[in-house]
Amino acid sequence: MIMQEIISTNNAKIKYLLQLHKKSAIRKEFREFIIEGKREIYAALKNNYKIKTIFFYPELFSENELIKLVKKFDLKAQLIKISKIVYQKIAYRHSTEGIIALAHMKDHSLKNLTLSKNPYVLVAEGIEKPGNIGAILRSIDGAGAEALIMADPVVDIYNPNVIRASLGMVFSIPIALTDLKELALFLKEKAIKMFAANLQNAHIYFKEDYTVATAIAVGAEDKGLSQDIRKIAQQQIYIPMKGQADSLNVSVSAAVILYEIVRQRLSISK
Repeated sequence: MIMQEIISTNNAKIKYLLQLHKKSAIRKEFREFIIEGKREIYAALKNNYKIKTIFFYPELFSENELIKLVKKFDLKAQLIKISKIVYQKIAYRHSTEGIIALAHMKDHSLKNLTLSKNPYVLVAEGIEKPGNIGAILRSIDGAGAEALIMADPVVDIYNPNVIRASLGMVFSIPIALTDLKELALFLKEKAIKMFAANLQNAHIYFKEDYTVATAIAVGAEDKGLSQDIRKIAQQQIYIPMKGQADSLNVSVSAAVILYEIVRQRLSISK
């Protein structure tokens, strides 16, 4: 197996990785991003992401492990052994397991999103915290929803914190990035009923019927959903709050409603 070795943090490839870590604009310009950790890299490969380069620190991720990875996925990626000082410089996390990948982005156009005849999906609008997007993706995975549609997205889905918080689910769940106009046309074309998580003129969430094709819209905790997306929705829904707080974390709210969909659909399938 032919591989290169980098021992200096002044190497151009290492400087490029550091830029990708920090700057969404650089990721978008070159359509590339960083994946850290064995679990996350395996998740990306299982879901047909193209890996351009593998950087590995042999004291944590051995050449034998690398050979197994290359054979398992028939990898054609460039393989680069890195020194401890380089690894410490580019590792975003402390427990990265000695392996970091440079990968190509996928196309996330809404027009390319394929759904079943009776889907349920989550729509996220204006959520600013990468960790919340990551947690939402885990809830989507657990509840078996078909996709995450991000309306007027603020967060770059390839932000390292999204990848980390999602435990790699960012690679397995179909994600579409869109604006409200395209979203409205898509929902109408697919005959999907949208419920907006919102306190005004709303019904208690568990009194609605989610056995039809369903989209649940959630917004940022501080601002909530915009007036425009609320107009697209057929119904406003809310989660009753019994304590002093007036809302849940957005990822928790999404999970609560998604699992009500699961409950209803399991009930009719028995």
